Amino acid sequence: MSTPPSGNSSEDASNRSFWMPGNYQPTVKRTEDAFQACNDIVACFQERARVERQYAQQLSEWSNKWKPVVDSSPLYGSLLKAWQCFLSSADRLASLHASICRSLVSEDGDRVRTWQKDTFHKKLFGGFKESQDIETGFTRAQKPWAKRLKKLDKARRAYHKVSRKEQAAMEREVHSKGNPDVAIDKQKKIQEERELAQQEAEKVRARYEKVLEEVNRYAPRYMEEMESIFDQSQDEERKRIVFLKQAFLSIHKLLDITNNESVRAVYNELHNTLMTIDEHEDLRWWKNTNGPGMPTDWPHFQEWMPEKKNKKGKKEVEKKGTIERSVIIGGVRVRAMYDYVGQETDELSFKAGEEFLKIEDEDDQGWCRGMKDDGCEGLYPANYVEVV
Repeated sequence: MSTPPSGNSSEDASNRSFWMPGNYQPTVKRTEDAFQACNDIVACFQERARVERQYAQQLSEWSNKWKPVVDSSPLYGSLLKAWQCFLSSADRLASLHASICRSLVSEDGDRVRTWQKDTFHKKLFGGFKESQDIETGFTRAQKPWAKRLKKLDKARRAYHKVSRKEQAAMEREVHSKGNPDVAIDKQKKIQEERELAQQEAEKVRARYEKVLEEVNRYAPRYMEEMESIFDQSQDEERKRIVFLKQAFLSIHKLLDITNNESVRAVYNELHNTLMTIDEHEDLRWWKNTNGPGMPTDWPHFQEWMPEKKNKKGKKEVEKKGTIERSVIIGGVRVRAMYDYVGQETDELSFKAGEEFLKIEDEDDQGWCRGMKDDGCEGLYPANYVEVV
């Protein structure tokens, strides 16, 4: 339910005006508020950094938990590679979000802290030099104005007082003239009192108008001085707004992973891997690995051959610890799906998209041997490449 407007609403609005004495305090306090806002901004995005770090940890934990499950899954071929790609993508995204966490704290947070330290200069006994300078300027500008307003208020109250006295005298005079019980002498005395009250009211009114004229003559100078101090405060605030805008844009750029090239690369690579799922190729592989396409040694006649006897004193030397590998004659052309940097001297390094020869099949540990076009040989993870 709305309330009717108060008769003092315009007076209240005037009392709250910037031009009234002491009403510049919100502008002075704005400096301290901006300092506190910087603290809140840093704390806010430090908490967001913790969210990014926790998300990165959860992605890594999820990937590590499911890797052994996926690797031992009954899936095979391109389907298995697609499932594994989800996990490797999670690892790469975890690294990205960990990087976002570090940047929020060490770059954007430090940038705001440094700017805050350079912009706000604390005083020994509390407060800031910037806010004190603004308050001192406003106080000096308002001091003569406040004196004039005080003098004007005194003149106004005096005029209103004599006006009430004059009004009362006029009412007594009117009442006495219409009353036959009031003697002529009494009526004459009441009339004289009314005339004196009227003269005094005119005199006080003239003094009130003179003081008001002085105040109005001083007003332009007062407004100019106040606006000059206010413009200084606005200029400082403008610098704060511009800086914080740039800080927010920097944080936005950091958090907006939709425009991050690394994220795009992760999801593009994942999509491309999913699109390479080929049921025909997978079924052919299964047929040749576990089905009718497997090589077999069909029964055939084997001629008896006498055993060769070694000469006395000679023994066959057994070679222990050798790992048998299936050597591929001529090699198979493969293409790298991801970047790989060799961790040992016998490992091969390559970039995603690079092609080379696979010269030995995958061993029990998931490694193949390859040879680049320049003749460099080494081991590499079998699930990092695909057959061309």
